[in-house]
Order: sequence, then C-alpha cells, then structure tokens
Amino acid sequence: MRLYCLSGDLAKPCYIITFKGLRIMLDCGLTEQTVLNFLPLPFVQSQKWSSLPNFIPGRDHDPQLDGELKECCGRVFVDSTPEFNLPMDKMLDFSEVDVILISNYLNMLALPYITENTGFKGKVYATEPTLQIGRFFLEELVDYIEVSPKACTARLWKEKLHLLPSPLCEAFRAKKWRTIFSLKDVQGSLLKVTIMGYDEKLDILGAFIATPVSSGYCLGSSNWVLSTAHEKICYVSGSSTLTTHPRPINQSALKHADVLIMTGLTQAPTVNPDTKLGELCMNVALTIRNNGSALIPCYPSGVVYDLFECLTQNLENAGLNNVPMFFISPVADSSLAYSNILAEWLSSAKQNKVYLPDDPFPHAFYLRNNKLKHYNHVFSEGFSKDFRQPCVVFCGHPSLRFGDAVHFIEMWGNNPNNSIIFTEPDFPYLQVLAPFQPLAMKAFYCPIDTSLNYQQANKLIKELKPNVLVIPEAYTKPHPSAPNLFIEQPDKKIITFKCGEILRLPLKRKLDRIYLTYELSQKIFPREVAAGVTFSTLTGVLQVKDKVHCIQPCAEIKEEPSSSSAGTAAAPTKEDVLQKVKYEYGSIDVEAVMKRLTQDGFTNIKLDRTDGSLSIQLVNEDTIIKFEDNETHIICGGRPTTRLKLRDTIMKCLQSF
Repeated sequence: MRLYCLSGDLAKPCYIITFKGLRIMLDCGLTEQTVLNFLPLPFVQSQKWSSLPNFIPGRDHDPQLDGELKECCGRVFVDSTPEFNLPMDKMLDFSEVDVILISNYLNMLALPYITENTGFKGKVYATEPTLQIGRFFLEELVDYIEVSPKACTARLWKEKLHLLPSPLCEAFRAKKWRTIFSLKDVQGSLLKVTIMGYDEKLDILGAFIATPVSSGYCLGSSNWVLSTAHEKICYVSGSSTLTTHPRPINQSALKHADVLIMTGLTQAPTVNPDTKLGELCMNVALTIRNNGSALIPCYPSGVVYDLFECLTQNLENAGLNNVPMFFISPVADSSLAYSNILAEWLSSAKQNKVYLPDDPFPHAFYLRNNKLKHYNHVFSEGFSKDFRQPCVVFCGHPSLRFGDAVHFIEMWGNNPNNSIIFTEPDFPYLQVLAPFQPLAMKAFYCPIDTSLNYQQANKLIKELKPNVLVIPEAYTKPHPSAPNLFIEQPDKKIITFKCGEILRLPLKRKLDRIYLTYELSQKIFPREVAAGVTFSTLTGVLQVKDKVHCIQPCAEIKEEPSSSSAGTAAAPTKEDVLQKVKYEYGSIDVEAVMKRLTQDGFTNIKLDRTDGSLSIQLVNEDTIIKFEDNETHIICGGRPTTRLKLRDTIMKCLQSF
C-alpha cells in the first residue's frame, strides 16, 4: 500500500492511496492562497488600481513584462485574473484515479480540475450536503471572477521569478497555477458525484467497503473507513469534537484501525473558537455604537450560520436590535434555504427543533422578520433601496481579491468608524489587506476554526488506538506560534510525509476472503484425519472478477466426437485431471507394505531395523525403501519403472480423500 501526497496545504489536502490495485484519491482540496499575489478585481475599475506603476526588475528587464506586474503599497502584485494552485498532476495521472472520496465541501474545490478534460473515468463519492454546499462554493467562485473579467492573462512573469521580490520569487509551482474553471466544468464534475449517507456501506469495485461516518466539523462532513475482511484503514480529515450545528463525530467507527491517516487540524491552534466568537460580537457592537458599519468576509456556508445566530442575539442584548444585517452572495438564497432542510445531518438539538416543528437555524426567522436580508450582489435589484447604515455585511470572498467584499473595502476603507472582521483562518489577514493600504477602517482578526486542535487530536488518537498513525510531518514539529503544540504519541508507530512524497505504508495483504458457490458447497464431505481435525478436498475453478474471489465447480463439458476424430481418445481437460487427484494422509504400516509388495510380485524381501531406523530391502531389484517420521525414500538402482511401481504400492497403504 502506497500513499501519494499531492498537496502541501494541510487544510486543503489531496492524497492518493494505492490499495488492491486501485488508486483512491482522498479529498481534492484547492490551494487558494495563491490569489493573494494578484490585484483585487473590483466591479468598477477605480482610479487607484488603474494608475498603479509598473514594476520593473533591476536587471535583465524584458519589455514584454511591462503591465503584468504592478507596485502597490510597497509590494508587487500580478495584474491579471487570479490563479489557483492545483494538486500535483505529475506524480500520478488523474485519468488513472479509480475513486475519489470527499470528506467535506471545503475539500472538493479542485474537483473540476481533476475530473474534467483529464480523461477521468472513475467514481466520486460524497454525502448530500457535501455535494450541494460544495456546489454553492464552486458556483460562487466562478461567478465572482467572471463578473469582473480581466482583458488578458499575465504569463511571462512566471519565467522571471528569480528577478522578482518576495513573496512572488517564492511562489511554489507557479507555472502550474491555473485560472478558474468554467461553470460547465463545475456542472460536469458534480454529475460524477454519487451521494452516500452516514454509515452507509458501499462496495468499491470488490476491493473494500467504504463507509462515511460523521466527523462533526460541518454539515455533511465525514471521515472515511475503508475495510476488508482483514484490514481497516481510516481517513480522518476536518473533524471536530466541539458541540456545534453538525452531527457529532462518530469515534467508535474509527477505533483499532490498521492505518489511521489524519490531517485537516485547526489552522488557529492557539485560540479558542468560543472566545473569538465573543470578541467578534463585541467588536461589531462597538463599531455600531461608533456609528460605523462592520464588514465580515465569509464563505456562503458553514460558520456563517453560527455567526447569524450569535451576533443577532448579542446585538439584541446590547439594545442594537434594529441594526440591519445583509448577506450578499450569488448563492445566498440557495444556501440559506438549503440549510433548513438538512435535519438528518444536524446535531440532536437542531433536529429536535425540526420535530416541534421549528426552523433548525434562526436565520429563517430573521429573514421573515427582515432582520437579515440577502442579495446576489451589491448591484442586485432592491439592494440600494434597502441598504442603510450602520449595518453588518456578510459577503465574500475572504481573500478580498474578488467578490462584493472588494466593493465595501473601497467604500468604507477611509472611515475609521468602520471595521472589517476576519473569521476565516484560510488567509493571513495582513496579506489580505496589503493592496488596500493605507486603510483607516479598523481590522480585527477573530479566526473561528472548530476543527481539531493539537490537544484534541492527541486525545483522540489515544482513544482510537490505531496500529499505525500517518500524519503530515508539520504536525510533529512545534507550531511556530506555540512551541508546545504538536502531535506526540510515543506509544504509537508514526509515519510522516511531506508534499510530493510517496510512502510505502506497512499494510501487507496476508489473507483474503474467498466465496464458494452453493453447488460446490454441497460437494464438501469432511473426513476426520485426527482427533478434532477434519479435512475435505475442494476441486473447482477460482474466478476473480471485480476484485471478488469465487470458487466455482469445474464445468462438465461433454462433446460428441466428430467423424474425423472417431476412435481417437480426447485429451483430458485440466478439470478432469483435478477431479481425479487424491490426497494421502496418515502413517505407514510397514507390515502392510511388505504384504502389499508380496501381492504385487516382489520376492526376497528383507526387513532391517538398525539404530532406530526402519528399512525394507528388495534384494532382487537392488532397491532399499527407507522409512522416516515424515518421509519415505525409495533408493532404486534398477529401472525407473520399478521405482514408480514401488511408489504406487506404498501409496495404496495410506488413507486418502
């Protein structure tokens, strides 16, 4: 069993394991941090962006490079459509992937790059919320970039990385970066996804049983259990032991695995999500009291549901219940509506509200009472009429390189009463704000990441008790912001890996399950060969189809002899020979052997007992038969036919089946 690491982004993993001749991809996360190297895409080109000076390298200047790079706020940015870093495609061709298992909607954004225009013919499996919410993420991403198109795409700068300042000179695999896929690619990739439910067992090409179990991280998020009759592999990605709106993590299904692959730990290990949620509510309230508005860049699903609930309650407690909240996203309507019909994927507290009946999420109530309003874009019909300040705006994209958030930064950035609050840990907020500097509005970093932290991961591993733990190498090293935080399991065998590595995992297939047909099972007649030990012969044809081993009866083929072959005996088939095979067992009775030899015409037979050994001497044939505990030797100086005749005589003295 081998593991290929195709991504260096620990939060957006992509791995491939080879098992029983299959290539199984675990997640297909998309590294979006690369977009921070590009200038923002405003809806309307402003004077600021259009008047930026070109960056000119100090040496080896190429005039063709002019216009591709711009200097802004002490940094150099690419003036082009944002590009993304894909999982490595040279380690293993995507067309050779048999199965893709997706753990959550955040880890499927590279799916169109993998399944479309690559020759991919495999299967993709995910839960229903993962598929539907993943669709929202993909459609929003395409809409944000296509609504603000660039006239041309910059490419030459990738050939001059050695001339560029940091961080562009450190860009990883820049030549492999790709612009966003099309909406047609999104739809094509999602059509390949097969929906599964929690704890549903699915036979994957006969090689193993795949089972998604709840990971507790987000709606529909799952850990995967790959099991055979003799092996168990668990893939833990993006899990949480905290009590939030998704169904709690299922730990029992992950216990005692032969191999446990763990990734997707928190990106903010030094902070408590509840504490940061409280800070966010406090900062929003202070902003509103100062007659300012708050901008919260967010994704179209996930933590934003909890923010609606918590923030509304806090504003009401602070006497600010008349402050409007706006949720702006191309998929806002679908996301809000879909979240309220997912009862089976929610925590028990949320499920109980459904049976009252009541809305599992309070934002449905806020929508009905106009406390929360949603729009596709700032230029959507009705937004200008309903918009008033101070207010709270939730919109994308968290990178601030595209989407409606760019518009609000330009509109509110010069007012110190306003604030921007970052809750998504995917992007370093100082780099996010870099092209907008100098910025008068206040910036707060309140990362809310409910995935496992290092202490929770260490505790979970001890409870799961895997034979082998496989984790990224970075998890075994002290975290830069907290030297005492790392994965440490001294009683476990730990295997680490880095991006681009291929590991051989210590999982050797020793046994496999074989099935018998009903007809063949009826021909089994056990015979006792020792006390409590029974044997039976089994003659059949082993058939392997879709990785399933099955023994079937030998076909009884009877053909009428043709005129040309009349009188000529047909050669026996392989099955005929197998059916006539006998298996001998037991110990040899020397007296019975001598009697049988006499009956077969042998004369002048002598029995010799010397030093505890026993032998029979056939004087006329110049032959000696030696008997040992587990062997019988025929030492024959005469004709070969004599040895074969003696062999058959001895075999007749043994029991057989």
